[in-house]
Amino acid sequence: MFQTEITRRGALQTLAAGAATFAISARADHHQARMTINLMCGMIGVQANQREAVELAARHGFDSVEAMSGDLARMSKEELNDLLASMKEKKVVFGAAGLPVDFRGASAKFDSDLAGLPRLADGLERAGVKRVGTWLMPGHNTLTYRQNFSQHAERLRRVAEVLRDRGLRLGLEFVGTKTLRDRFRYQFVYTMAETKELIQEIGTGNVGLVMDSWHWWNAGDSVEDILALKGSEVVAVDLNDAPAGIPKEQQQDGRRELPLATGIIPVKEFLNALHKIGCDAPVRAEPFNKALNDLDNDAACAKTAEALKRAFALIEA
Repeated sequence: MFQTEITRRGALQTLAAGAATFAISARADHHQARMTINLMCGMIGVQANQREAVELAARHGFDSVEAMSGDLARMSKEELNDLLASMKEKKVVFGAAGLPVDFRGASAKFDSDLAGLPRLADGLERAGVKRVGTWLMPGHNTLTYRQNFSQHAERLRRVAEVLRDRGLRLGLEFVGTKTLRDRFRYQFVYTMAETKELIQEIGTGNVGLVMDSWHWWNAGDSVEDILALKGSEVVAVDLNDAPAGIPKEQQQDGRRELPLATGIIPVKEFLNALHKIGCDAPVRAEPFNKALNDLDNDAACAKTAEALKRAFALIEA
């Protein structure tokens, strides 16, 4: 959800090397799924620029890598062509980019960010990126649900129009964590059904969902809710597990686990439902996990790749 970048420095080179070997050998095993195993560095605390992220993704057996709009917009035609050639050689494609627009707060900041969006979106289009994702804060202290809904629809419509003109889809992630919702005077969209209502109100035709197993589980949504979707409605996927021994209503948004770490969230059912509807989205881990954050870049990528590949191995043909 949050685009945090956490510095990690440790060693664990043995873990990195071992998991990298596993990643390469496991590549063929998960290709019955159209979804891609995706590296999004900030979600696991790895600090890397676009080129470094591509190298990490290739080294640890990820199929796709996050698109960094700022880096791509700054690249010359020659630099971009060189990057794309390198990605083709390494068999790594772009997943999704984060939305570089703050639409949740002050109007002046939104207007400023929106004015800069065309340049960044142009960079994504040049690189062949097709997906952008963002998250919805599940409450507000001054805007009622209806007021907040109207503001989100109006602002995100303007964002989506810029992206649509460049062949980009926008994914919205609902945030279901109860302890986070309870911080606000007025709660806001936090379920799949409410997010679909917001998407309908935006009405640009290029807006879909970011499906996060953590928020799907916390919101009380079901496998049947996923099966009612079309694969094309899912722009990106986040895959996480929950800490054991904590009731759902007491779970903290910033303390999660890598997929299958505890078995609290039914990752197998979640992934298989997405597979059944023909989802072809990039799948990222977003655990906000201190133990993972304390690893160096290679070790963190290796451990994340291993967890994601174990999850993909549960997808039924």
